[in-house]
Amino acid sequence: MFRDAAGAPSFAALPGDPDPSPMVESLRDIGTDPARILHPVVRESFLRKGRAAGGAGRGREPFVRVSWDAALDLAAAELDRVRAEHGNEAIYGGSYGWASAGRFHHAQSQVHRFLNTIGGYTRSVQNYSFAAADIILPHVIGDRRGLTGGHTSWTVLAGHAGLIVMFGGAPRRNGQVAAGGVIRHSLRDGLLACRRAGVDFVSVSPMRDDVIAEAGAEWLPVRPNSDVALMLALAHTLVAEGLHDRAFLDRYTVGFDRFRAYLDGSADGVAKSADWAAPLAEVPAGTIRAFARRMARSRTFLMMAWSLQRADHGEQPCWALIALAALLGQIGLPGGGFGLGYGSANGVGNPGCPVAWPSLPQGTNPVGAFIPVARVADMLLKPGEPFDFN
Repeated sequence: MFRDAAGAPSFAALPGDPDPSPMVESLRDIGTDPARILHPVVRESFLRKGRAAGGAGRGREPFVRVSWDAALDLAAAELDRVRAEHGNEAIYGGSYGWASAGRFHHAQSQVHRFLNTIGGYTRSVQNYSFAAADIILPHVIGDRRGLTGGHTSWTVLAGHAGLIVMFGGAPRRNGQVAAGGVIRHSLRDGLLACRRAGVDFVSVSPMRDDVIAEAGAEWLPVRPNSDVALMLALAHTLVAEGLHDRAFLDRYTVGFDRFRAYLDGSADGVAKSADWAAPLAEVPAGTIRAFARRMARSRTFLMMAWSLQRADHGEQPCWALIALAALLGQIGLPGGGFGLGYGSANGVGNPGCPVAWPSLPQGTNPVGAFIPVARVADMLLKPGEPFDFN
């Protein structure tokens, strides 16, 4: 929201936004929608007798409206009880989510700031968007560049790339949002700038419309969760036909000989060839081989949507994408290499802001315990049991 020339609140698109989101039209209804909870409410039996009341249980009892003072007193009393009986580690301050585009009213930050002032809390770590990628990238490339920052800009891609391969597409719908809000929706502009510059796109996705039609992308339909098999087959073709950049691999990577043994099957008896991948990915073997040769002939940039890693073994597509980019030998060249998250949120592919945005200090959390956000259900169902992480 911004204010018009007369100073009145306006929900229209910001001036200069080339591709405003229609979601802005829904903002006017936020304050009056019937689903909005306007006052504190408490489950009936808890209000009468506290946590030990029993009653019909959550989801089966009515909620009773109370004053803000009463609600704050109830919350404060429970926090004090939990701290006294179990310690601050028993307070879970996950509060996962964006909640607000602003910084001062960013609910997660305010909850953590408050809980730190009363002795800390068990925190959540990672996110649902790209947690597996966030964990694996430092083990593969040493840091998180190309995931949360350091992306190759659309301007550089338009000026230097010859072929952009999008594993998971780059859907415009995802580019409508970004943490902290969006001033300028840039995904469509970036794609079209590349197209005008003569860049070819290939969208590797089960869905035909995972990229705007104006980009003129070739669609390579692939069976869901088979992207790694396809990437391995592309890598196999590059190596088998001598199209990989051995000089780049020798200078900038370690482990190629071990990876090659996996690709050609000498390590496990299964060659990860195009013929092997074809029935898994439901892509013809000839198409896979031709695709690999095309990638080797061009200045090729590999994109991967965050969605590919939201699965069991979600680190594998990230790792395979980087390995494939390394075989092409173009990491670090303008318009070459790889990046994760294009088309997953607005801002990926834009130059980064050189200064941090304002925020409130949250203090120090003296509690070391944490729960990965995607494992909350496991923690509740199996309290006290260990879990694998990183």
